[in-house]
Amino acid sequence: MSRILAVLHKEFLQMRRDRMTLGLVFMLPLVQLLLFGYAIQTEVRHISTVVFDQSLTAESRDLLEAFSASGYYDINYVAGSYDEVSRMIDSGRAKVGIIIPPDFSRSVKRGEAAQAQVIVDASDNMVANQAVAIATSIGLIKSQEILTKLKHIGGQPYDIRVRPWYNPDGITAYYMVPAILGIIVTMTMVIMTSMGIVRERERGTLEQLIVTPVKAYELMIGKILPYIALGYVQITVALLVGVIVFGVPIRGSLLELYLLTLFFITASLGVGIFISNIAKTQMQAFQMSFFFLLPSILLSGFMFPRDAMPKVIYLISNLIPLTYYLDIIRGIVLKGIGFQYLVGQVASLLVFSVVLLFLSVIKFKKKVA
Repeated sequence: MSRILAVLHKEFLQMRRDRMTLGLVFMLPLVQLLLFGYAIQTEVRHISTVVFDQSLTAESRDLLEAFSASGYYDINYVAGSYDEVSRMIDSGRAKVGIIIPPDFSRSVKRGEAAQAQVIVDASDNMVANQAVAIATSIGLIKSQEILTKLKHIGGQPYDIRVRPWYNPDGITAYYMVPAILGIIVTMTMVIMTSMGIVRERERGTLEQLIVTPVKAYELMIGKILPYIALGYVQITVALLVGVIVFGVPIRGSLLELYLLTLFFITASLGVGIFISNIAKTQMQAFQMSFFFLLPSILLSGFMFPRDAMPKVIYLISNLIPLTYYLDIIRGIVLKGIGFQYLVGQVASLLVFSVVLLFLSVIKFKKKVA
């Protein structure tokens, strides 16, 4: 018993000395529980919507008011053409497009089926499923209102035709496989980089660099280049599996995807290197990496739609590189869009890369910690 007590005493002393690890063990789960419990919601409301109303009548405004009053659609944009609606949805600024034809009001007054088209961005399955269901329900409810007033009408007064774009069959693999690719790269770049550099510091192999004329930024470049190559190998393998096994279509430019992926890889490496400069042990590096990885999975739009998150959490998710890469890879793979629609995402990843690598170079010391 005395020996057991002696071992326990030694362990408690070690834990007291390693206060940073102890703090991470207690604080990280609490922070994550509060953050994710507040953020994760599956009901999507306030979906960004663009409208192309060619009728501009009381009847068309009444239908649009029904969409807006439901709380599920926020009419943020008014388009002047069908092409403008298409551009809005391609760019991701709008998830839903409502198009009302010129003869909409005339059809309602004649007792004919008044057609309206609802285009839904189906590259996000969860948002798409809810948008399709609510649009169909609104059409049925408005039709019932008309039928109650004008009993002589036969059939449905409103013919709401919903068209899912990019993934019309709702195939889960099309939506998930590109996103999983981003998760894999994040795990590799952040965890392996942070723990690898800390491991070298623990083993003392960085001592060899103390007497060399290598500058801090040169050392950082030498450290990240092998991981960039590894990231591209992972992406290539994952794309091959996605296409061959799951039949995922690649509608955009593969070259453009590879070029834009570089910004995501460097941003993720910047996170890993920055963690390695803060952590003193491999355990601390792993805990910090895991603390970063879990929000990347839950808040980036990988599993839960960002549109359903509270405003504060939505803003926090903008600090996650994977958030922007999901727009890039789903945009190129599923939508077939190019760089002109992804400038904002690329610029954000570039800022992440520059800031994190700059801070890492400033903090990095060519000496044994």
